[in-house]
Amino acid sequence: MAYFPADPRLLLSDMARPVLPDAPITPCLVVEPTRMKRNIDRLAGHLDHHGVTLRPHLKTCKNIDIAKLLLAGQAGGATVSTLAEADYFHAHGISDLLYAVGIAPGKLPAVIERLNAGMQLSLILDHVDTARACAQAARQSGHRLKLLLEIDADGQRAGLRPNSPMISAIVDALGSDCELAGVMVHAGGSYACTSTADITAMAETERLAALDAVGRLRALGLEAPVVSVGSTPTASLGQCFDGITEVRAGVHVFQDLVMAGLGVCSVDDIALSVMTEVIGHRPEHNRLIIDAGWMALSRDLGRAPDAPDLGYGLVCDDQWASRESLVVAACNQEHGLVSTRDGKALDFARYPIGTVLRVLPNHACATAAQHAGYWLENECSPTANDANRPGRFTEWRWLPRCHGW
Repeated sequence: MAYFPADPRLLLSDMARPVLPDAPITPCLVVEPTRMKRNIDRLAGHLDHHGVTLRPHLKTCKNIDIAKLLLAGQAGGATVSTLAEADYFHAHGISDLLYAVGIAPGKLPAVIERLNAGMQLSLILDHVDTARACAQAARQSGHRLKLLLEIDADGQRAGLRPNSPMISAIVDALGSDCELAGVMVHAGGSYACTSTADITAMAETERLAALDAVGRLRALGLEAPVVSVGSTPTASLGQCFDGITEVRAGVHVFQDLVMAGLGVCSVDDIALSVMTEVIGHRPEHNRLIIDAGWMALSRDLGRAPDAPDLGYGLVCDDQWASRESLVVAACNQEHGLVSTRDGKALDFARYPIGTVLRVLPNHACATAAQHAGYWLENECSPTANDANRPGRFTEWRWLPRCHGW
């Protein structure tokens, strides 16, 4: 079974374990809960309006406390992208899991282990050879594997086209040893759209591809009750989900600059940031130096097709306000180099050494993957015991993330 740390201190030997501080030390990953809850509620309300359930993808959050918020009010289970995630969430009581990456035959023994442990793990596939491997594993183990056929709606990644002749070959190869329960489509092409209207159209392309493929399965005599679609853009902006039984999305929990560039959200909806401090001034290069490099921010420079280049992330102040359109223009391993987007001279007096800044991520999943966990940021009113802290103050809570494959 995969190992996942419940606390960053568990990554260290017993003799070297530090005490987790009461407040974050930079660079650190921070979640603003009001924005996060607003993002969760917005998508849940949209899908509820259209009468379809969410099977949230937990690969972005990788934390049980946040997962419970995503699952609240949803009838289905969850989606994961690694067996380590499946282990972690199953250990925390979430058993109905869709492993939404084409199953590697070499992982089938590990899948059987998890089924033996009571996990309800569904798999996806898109090749007849994989189907043969699944059928063999099912016969040898006595487990009737539950599978979804991965369908390609846009030519962007994996999956079979809805009219592929391999579909019937896969049905034959699985026989009665496995349950081919339906289809799964991910419209990765939505990330290349240049308008919200294009994303809405892509959502319809995704839906029709799923219905075409599941119709072929049903024509072959299968019940195929599951019709699963989803990406954060198409889930958020799709206007028709007729015939769809579940929608998958995950990035929406935090949002990021890619989603903002696509028009799925605004920059003010981004709930995830990397907190960092100014550690140097380089007036000759018009740059600040911060203690967050690519090890804290990731090397992901991805952005929406027509969105502005924001380097390794958009820089805000400690109160989430944009500062002179600052961006992390370059990164070393532990150093970030901050400059202005428009080339105007920085006012270094506004950023003394020790100034706390935030960097909003290009891609929430990639940035979060660099960290052992989050600091949940709650702004609190003082109580009677806080007489020495007048006004409002920040209360911090540590939320660990699972890791590995």
